[in-house]
Amino acid sequence: MSVFEFRSKARRLKIHNDIQIIIIDYLQLMTGGTQDSKGNREQEVAFISRTLKAIAKELNVPIIALSQLSRATELRGGSKRPQLSDLRESGAIEQDADIVAFIHRPEYYGINQDENGMPTAGMAEIIIAKHRNGAVTDVNLRFLKDQARFADVDETLMPEAGSRPAPGQYEDVSSGSNSGLGGFGGVPEEFLTPGVSGAPVNLNEEEPF
Repeated sequence: MSVFEFRSKARRLKIHNDIQIIIIDYLQLMTGGTQDSKGNREQEVAFISRTLKAIAKELNVPIIALSQLSRATELRGGSKRPQLSDLRESGAIEQDADIVAFIHRPEYYGINQDENGMPTAGMAEIIIAKHRNGAVTDVNLRFLKDQARFADVDETLMPEAGSRPAPGQYEDVSSGSNSGLGGFGGVPEEFLTPGVSGAPVNLNEEEPF
């Protein structure tokens, strides 16, 4: 989909359904549309990134855009934690985004212990690498591989190296029991809104730009 088609459909959905959030999976699948075809891909992704920022401001709707990472993370030694410079194809993503967050699982890279000697099996981090209006930090989570979901980890109950967690030790983020989180998979409550009724919208119907 081109960024212009996306803008038309986003405007239409905002008018008819008052959408409150937009999630793009994923940014590198979009095209710049009528952008100069002689430009390289980095310039095209930069144009897409800037346009998405403008759409978010125009519609007053947060846009969450998933992005691929470059291979630099896999080639880098050490903890292989992703960095802002690892965002694929354009530094404009880092520049335009208000918040950049990475999901990191050391176990994926064959790292069995962290720098403190703690086992990494089943552990994950949400790395807030950029926050325009807040602090950058890391959030420790438990990755439940057999259920393909994440759960909160109480740091005071973190298992000792080589030990197994006690039953019920890890709290499910989808339970809605966490402060500031709604029941929809840990999404902040301010992003959760009642259903909005409206006339059906034909997403294939093009609207003049």
